[in-house]
Amino acid sequence: MGCEQAPHAREDQAPQATEHLVVRQMVDAVENLVMVWFAAIEDVTPRLPARQVRALRIVRRRPELNLTALAEHLEIGLPTASRLCDRLEAAGLLQRNVQPGDRREVQLVVTAHGRRFLAEVTDRMSVYLTSALDVLSAGQRKALEEILPAFQEAPIRADTGTERDTRAED
Repeated sequence: MGCEQAPHAREDQAPQATEHLVVRQMVDAVENLVMVWFAAIEDVTPRLPARQVRALRIVRRRPELNLTALAEHLEIGLPTASRLCDRLEAAGLLQRNVQPGDRREVQLVVTAHGRRFLAEVTDRMSVYLTSALDVLSAGQRKALEEILPAFQEAPIRADTGTERDTRAED
């Protein structure tokens, strides 16, 4: 989990240069966290592509989602989302429930096996992150504890004007 450490910003640096440095450090940290996430999902059986794990996490967090809403959330086409759900259902991780009032409405539900799978991924990530936190000083840990909630609440705009490739990656 070694990350290239950019030098700390100095007070005499221009605000724009300091902001660029902070953004670069955040990019490095996020890259390391993504590697932790990928390592965790590779350690758990069944081995699933990242998009399928992400879909499971989304459905777990928002159980009211139907197939169309999941496709929109993942920014993929409806047929791709349907195939992704087919695979998750075949693995016993996801269930589709037809709504009694409207048979065209299908609610997605993470199964008990799917919840165990996600818990295992979280447990693996926790192990990796705990080892990373062990190298931090008490002051660094405290600073991290203070900044993480604020960062989680910060509005993040993913749309930068570039077109996303929404081809099948499931």
